[in-house]
Amino acid sequence: MGKDSKPKDAKGKGKQAAGSSGGGDAGGGKGGKGKGGKSADGLGTCTYVKARHVLCEKQGRINEAYKKLQDGWLDSGDKVPPAEFAKIAQEYSECPSGKKGGDLGWFPRGKMAGPFQEVAFNTPVGATSAPFKSTHGYHIILCEGRKN
Repeated sequence: MGKDSKPKDAKGKGKQAAGSSGGGDAGGGKGGKGKGGKSADGLGTCTYVKARHVLCEKQGRINEAYKKLQDGWLDSGDKVPPAEFAKIAQEYSECPSGKKGGDLGWFPRGKMAGPFQEVAFNTPVGATSAPFKSTHGYHIILCEGRKN
């Protein structure tokens, strides 16, 4: 085993990617470093995301904002229109972007902090995330687009 893993480690990656020799590649996700596993639904594979967000220091305040989104759209299965999300952001967000309706524009992978990036890049276009915590506070994200 030790013999095979060291010398073939560098060569083996190329062979596995090209010929898929060896079982267990289909569902393991080890060969693709995470990106390949999500390509079927298009989430997590784009390079840029366009998003709006609401940022609040206190969990209670972000929950109030989310309740407004639920009462207006989410509970009935509708998507929140960007203009309406912008109104909520202007009212509730404590981020400077709140004045612009929470608009963050297009941003690349690696620019935002861990949890924020994770949610932004995995929220489908047109969908609104549930409230979540990051190092900056509590957020809600509306994903407006994605591109490579």
